[in-house]
Amino acid sequence: MTMVLAVANQKGGVAKTTTVASLGAALVGLDQRVLVVDLDPQGCLTFSLGHNPDRLDVSIYDVLTSDIHAKEVLLDTAEGVSLLPATIDLAGADAVLLMKPGREFALKRALKPLHDEFDVIILDCPPSLGIMTLNGLTAADAVLVPLQCETLAHRGVGQLLRTVSEVQQITNPNLQLLGALPTLYDSRTTHARDVLADVADRYGMPVLAPAIPRTVRFAEATASGATVMAGRKNKGAEAYRELAESLAGYWWGGEELVTFSE
Repeated sequence: MTMVLAVANQKGGVAKTTTVASLGAALVGLDQRVLVVDLDPQGCLTFSLGHNPDRLDVSIYDVLTSDIHAKEVLLDTAEGVSLLPATIDLAGADAVLLMKPGREFALKRALKPLHDEFDVIILDCPPSLGIMTLNGLTAADAVLVPLQCETLAHRGVGQLLRTVSEVQQITNPNLQLLGALPTLYDSRTTHARDVLADVADRYGMPVLAPAIPRTVRFAEATASGATVMAGRKNKGAEAYRELAESLAGYWWGGEELVTFSE
């Protein structure tokens, strides 16, 4: 069974795109067939996987707003993941979809023919709670919330959780909230550790382990059009590899997710 995972947080700068790309590459390393979908008009995921959004003729926008089949838009990447790319055209998708019936289900319909070809589909939701994010949550089996380990990063999490709850009530009753993924984590600071504890207490959701460390390797990888999974060993790659193993064990092995509450 194909698992569709939405990675969502309406706050920018929380390593959401890095999580999608790196987790996707880590799952490929576990022999999974992985598709990542860029739902952000800025095209950061597309760029980080080695494709220039400004040079693409078609994107997920065309799939959602016209009769173009998703298979016609798929791109290969050096990481072994397949990519449904985004371009700036996606900024106008909300206005187009507003006029369509069942607009929240557009992405789900577009991805359905691809389920036989992939084991995991990971959705990089934009930093907003607009129609694209609603489409991502409606199409997903589960949602993961990357959360920077700083106090101000908490702002908006409650609003996101309310949106998830509304989606569960209206368009996707089977959507599962996997929990928060701590990112940009510096274990040397008491503040970061306090934030971790506060998330679990304040929002009552699991905090997945391991925390993703703050490292310059992520920026270096993005600039080179790759992920931290490529090249030499590093702490960031190891953390995403552990997360991938935890998710694979949970989805297909009947194991418990590894969390900080254990």
